Amino acid sequence: MRVSGIMATFSDLPDSVMLEIFSYLPVRDRIRLSRCGLAPQLGVGDEESCRVGFVLTAVSFLRVCHRWKRLVDDRWLWRHVDLTLYTVTGMRPKVMWHLLRRYMASRLHSLRLGGYLFSGSHAPQLSPALMRALGQKCPNLKRLCLHVADLSMVPISSLPCTLRTLELHSCEISMLWLLKGQDPTVLPLLECIVLDRVPAFRDEHLQGLTRFRALRSLVLGGTYRVTETGLDTSLQELSYLQRLEVLGCTLSADSTLLAISRHLRDVRKIRLTVRGLSAPGLSVLEGMPALESLCLLGPLITPEMPSPAEIISSCLTMPKLRVLELQGLGWEGQEAERILCKGLPHCLVIVRACPKESMDWWM
Repeated sequence: MRVSGIMATFSDLPDSVMLEIFSYLPVRDRIRLSRCGLAPQLGVGDEESCRVGFVLTAVSFLRVCHRWKRLVDDRWLWRHVDLTLYTVTGMRPKVMWHLLRRYMASRLHSLRLGGYLFSGSHAPQLSPALMRALGQKCPNLKRLCLHVADLSMVPISSLPCTLRTLELHSCEISMLWLLKGQDPTVLPLLECIVLDRVPAFRDEHLQGLTRFRALRSLVLGGTYRVTETGLDTSLQELSYLQRLEVLGCTLSADSTLLAISRHLRDVRKIRLTVRGLSAPGLSVLEGMPALESLCLLGPLITPEMPSPAEIISSCLTMPKLRVLELQGLGWEGQEAERILCKGLPHCLVIVRACPKESMDWWM
């Protein structure tokens, strides 16, 4: 790249641009940056010229190393850390402890961490000591996402008390996790919990969520042990929820919407799979006073699936509805999309295929 006729190098970029570039690198590569630079190159000529050239190049080399080390140590770069890439390749406990002490500490806001659930019985596992250390050394940690982790020996009381969002993806939990009647002071700030393919999660765990009085957002994904009765009973005590997502579960959409209409009158966002959805089932949401966003996900479309006209009829009775999203129903670019957009002029109507998972997982 040339700037004003002068050849510019990567090192000429301002700190803000380099930090943005470094933020896309895996953690290991970030750390390596602080240890590397451009190797000094000796020129061809007399001995004095070689000596001067070597000194000048070495000074430049040291400056690059010092700058990169300073940038890698920048607080901004360690706000959001993703360590799930090393679940298979081996992010050993010793390395994790080093990262915790050297780089993350008070800078960390969100952490994505992988376990070794499918790596055999002798693989290292997440420990209560590590969870407690996260809480002690990372007082600004707000979001913790655990993937493929065996948490059967990790009590929920060991998790950092500063968490506002807790995500469990393909994790194993013990029967004591989340059960009702346990210490109500655990995770007092928890506002959002995501339970994605957690096979042990069942009705008793769902009822145990009622102790989190700050909870406002609940996502259930593939929690096949949760029953319609269990959902209805739990939502009675979770009436303060403002966002509920039920995706890929064995629950029918009709029964889920019925439970919502009974107990979550203040819910603002609903997102669910359309399995078992009918026009009468959707109509139970009519008149929901606070509902602002409704998302229906395919691809399991049944003959009872409400038509675009029936969807419009129900949505028009929701006074605050501003977003209607239909994903994976195969309606994008079809007549159904045109009918919905015309019939709901006050709403943002989004009709699209199911999107890929966002890389910005901390949003």
